[in-house]
Amino acid sequence: MTTKLPYALPPDPNTRPPGFVLPTNACDTHFHIFGPPDKFPFSENRRYTPPGAPFEHYQNVQRLTGLTRGIAVQPTAHGMDNSAILDAVARSKGNLRAVVRFDNKTTDRELDELNEAGARGARFSLMPDRPGNVAMIEQALPRMKKLNWSLVLHVESHTLIEHQEFIRRIPIPTVIDHLARCRPSNGLNQLAFVLLLELLRNDRFWTKICSVDKISETKCGRVKNGLPFSDVIPFGRAVIETAPERVLWGTDWPHGNTFNPGQIPNEGDLLDLLAEMAGSKFMLRKILVQNPEHLYFRN
Repeated sequence: MTTKLPYALPPDPNTRPPGFVLPTNACDTHFHIFGPPDKFPFSENRRYTPPGAPFEHYQNVQRLTGLTRGIAVQPTAHGMDNSAILDAVARSKGNLRAVVRFDNKTTDRELDELNEAGARGARFSLMPDRPGNVAMIEQALPRMKKLNWSLVLHVESHTLIEHQEFIRRIPIPTVIDHLARCRPSNGLNQLAFVLLLELLRNDRFWTKICSVDKISETKCGRVKNGLPFSDVIPFGRAVIETAPERVLWGTDWPHGNTFNPGQIPNEGDLLDLLAEMAGSKFMLRKILVQNPEHLYFRN
């Protein structure tokens, strides 16, 4: 079965530093660890085979960009086995936390162990091509609340709209992943983005500027100020203006599930893109340091 799966492309091997010095404790709130598969095998039920992307490679990205802290997010390619990201957290000298995956087969004791190992949240999907549904999340929410975890909700624009009544009722801090994957060509007034901004006016809701390479419709075309993916800039500015205390940023390294060489971003460019959205050192520090510290590093 696995030989028929598509192979995702590796990340850009030549990470560039951004055009500014990152503040102390700058945090990438969304990256993945893939393997190495001989130590941490991929799930047999994965949708694609990702590139090998071990913790050592991510450390090199941190060194070159100036990123210090990070949130390792469990990828679907590893299923419910969170071992790879927890190994990275354990080796990070306190600089990493984890957002894990679990289901109703996960015991309370196992959740406690995940928490002790550095998990501070869980990611669930409401996207049709990934495992997850409203019932699964409803069952998980009381268990997450007990641990003081936050929810990372992976949706597309149409599923945000479809499930908005349920989403509005979620009682714990909830991060809407990847700007709800709103397409720039649909404009700032598209229903899903208006809904996202409405949710952000409630202090339970956060969003993450991340995976802009998959949201953008410019590919790697540099159409403004020499930056790629610049059609996402107005969307980033809008969420920052609406909820500056609840906006996060992530690289999505190593950009798994990418099959077009022209779409693979460079982390230095992604940070420069964030600087363009943020507009000031003060706001960059909020997004890169203060906001993730509040959500993930308080304990």
